[in-house]
Amino acid sequence: MEIQLVNNENNIFRFLKDDFNYIDFCPKRGGLVTDWTLYGKKILYFDQNRFLDRSLSIRGGIPILFPICGSVDKGLSISGKNYPLLPQHGFARDMSWQYKLNNEKESLQLSLNDNEFTQKYYPFSFEIKIDIMINLNFLIYEVEIFNYSNNQMPISFGLHPYFNISDFKNIKFQDYPLVCIDQKRNNLQLTADFLRNVNKGIDLLMYSSDPLSFTDYILGRKITLINPYPFNINVIWSDPPRKMICIEPWTSPRNSLINGLRKILIPSHSSKSFKASIIVDDIDKNLDK
Repeated sequence: MEIQLVNNENNIFRFLKDDFNYIDFCPKRGGLVTDWTLYGKKILYFDQNRFLDRSLSIRGGIPILFPICGSVDKGLSISGKNYPLLPQHGFARDMSWQYKLNNEKESLQLSLNDNEFTQKYYPFSFEIKIDIMINLNFLIYEVEIFNYSNNQMPISFGLHPYFNISDFKNIKFQDYPLVCIDQKRNNLQLTADFLRNVNKGIDLLMYSSDPLSFTDYILGRKITLINPYPFNINVIWSDPPRKMICIEPWTSPRNSLINGLRKILIPSHSSKSFKASIIVDDIDKNLDK
């Protein structure tokens, strides 16, 4: 594939096979995947107007979540000192990432370090390194988070993919667990029953041991997430009338850094690694074979 700078003002790069198959990245806006086009079809939902208005949070693409997923109900308290409330999904998705493009391996290498701004909310010295292996029909995120502090560092990490859909009535989920957690009411639900309300807006969390998939029979594609432990929490979120569905791999549930549930602690001068894959199977193309 060829690498092009397609938007200098917003620092957007394109991994291009041809005019019908490409993937766009914006390292300066949170290491964000902004577009994924396969056989001329847009895989990702992306709100261009919100992207251009920096006063608004981005809706679309594949944002990176760190050091929390979701929200926390209060700021961190570290070594007896209280810190301000972290923003929704943390700060990584709004920051400028360092990047390196590897044309030979068809990969994007991203990195983010702490700075004066992050230290106001999160008093740790850290580095996040992400290698994104790129193929037209899959992305593989290989993540390593380093703790350079003298104390252990609590973290949550996640991705927030927004997938285009034709309509809620045309999608079908596969391989989901029996029960899930309704994040709005914080209670257990039968997953199948809850998914029937996807057209009304849902926010569910589930612990998955197997890949999770959904198929859109009108758009002719199946999307699968493979995210092994401890990256095996999946959040499904819909926001009608937007024709999109989010399936988000997380390491920990919301408020984890406060209540300790599934909180990941990285020892001083050590690191933790995670991996997640997003695979797109084009049903129409497969049927033509």
